[in-house]
Amino acid sequence: MDEAHLRSLTPSVLTVLVRRGADFAAAEDAVQDALVEAVRTGALAAPVPNPSPAGPPVRDAKGWLITVAWRKFLDANRADTARRRREDLTEREPAPGPAPAADDTLQLYFLCAHPSLTPASAVALTLRAVGGLTTRQIAAAYLVPEATMAQRISRAKRTVSHVRFDRPGDVATVLRVLYLVFNEGYSGDVDLAAEAIRLTRQLAARVDHPEAAGLLALMLLHHARRAARTAPDGSLVPLAEQDRGRWDTALIAEGVAVLQAALARDRLGEYQAQAAIAALHADAASTEETDWPQIVEWYDELARLTDNPVVRLNRAVAVGEADGPRAGLAALAELDAALPRRTAAAAYLHERAGDRATAARLYAEAAHRAPNLAERDHLTRRAARLNARPDR
Repeated sequence: MDEAHLRSLTPSVLTVLVRRGADFAAAEDAVQDALVEAVRTGALAAPVPNPSPAGPPVRDAKGWLITVAWRKFLDANRADTARRRREDLTEREPAPGPAPAADDTLQLYFLCAHPSLTPASAVALTLRAVGGLTTRQIAAAYLVPEATMAQRISRAKRTVSHVRFDRPGDVATVLRVLYLVFNEGYSGDVDLAAEAIRLTRQLAARVDHPEAAGLLALMLLHHARRAARTAPDGSLVPLAEQDRGRWDTALIAEGVAVLQAALARDRLGEYQAQAAIAALHADAASTEETDWPQIVEWYDELARLTDNPVVRLNRAVAVGEADGPRAGLAALAELDAALPRRTAAAAYLHERAGDRATAARLYAEAAHRAPNLAERDHLTRRAARLNARPDR
């Protein structure tokens, strides 16, 4: 049985049940029951049509799953639903046969990114319903107990249980959820970065939106550097110190091609601008050969699009590379001192300017505020290195 193929069918099957009138939670349970039935009977693994006269041809796996899932839903519904509602649902059951060719997966993206959900719940529901991951896998990826993740997903299902597919979805919200999934990185047996790329590929193929392509390009270009981001001992390796020979050139080439096609449409958005910056980094043979002035220009575009203080922080670092660390520190001085990672950026620019004592002090301060263990250890090591070789 092709597990990847079944995972790709699951969103469409779930959407069909919701369209027929099943609430989201009950429909999701019914689809899971149908998948269990497929594994138990081996029906979808058979190379020939199902010999049972009551079943559809096995070669139409989607149709088989829809039929079985709908029957599972009706069976469950009969136990706790009024007779009139039950009879209405039964009358809607179509005759077994090939499934319609339409793919409603995109509607499921919009449902999972419903504005009434918190970002964390939207991400979890997207991974569960669209990504086809188990609750245990999602919990392991987020490093939380399975029961905690199950409650989060259940609350999200209840929230969207009565949402109808009668209004166009907000592509920007869906893209933001996928961006959050990608930024979670990976742990355990689920690679959330790779899963986000898989889901974004699906979305970019289904929606005519340049920012969907921009987000896909951004993910590909960042993911291409993944192997070089950590040392054998698990410590972080800054971009300037990465072995660029370990970057995935195939992913870079794909990301650049996707980005160029999106930019050619002349509808610039924040993900395209971020991808353009990533492409300039990927194109350089070293930090010194990076086109920093152009990167600063792209950060200017990005700041106009988002007015995001984190963008201005990154711009200040780029200015320090393009025009010298003193210019970077001047740009940094305009930003709120409480901005996350501002202290680490100041430490880097002071180190570039030759003020090692100030840099060491700021690295230690930034380590104390680091949002995760890996970043804290990295900053602590940089402070220790400078303290071991003080200014002469």
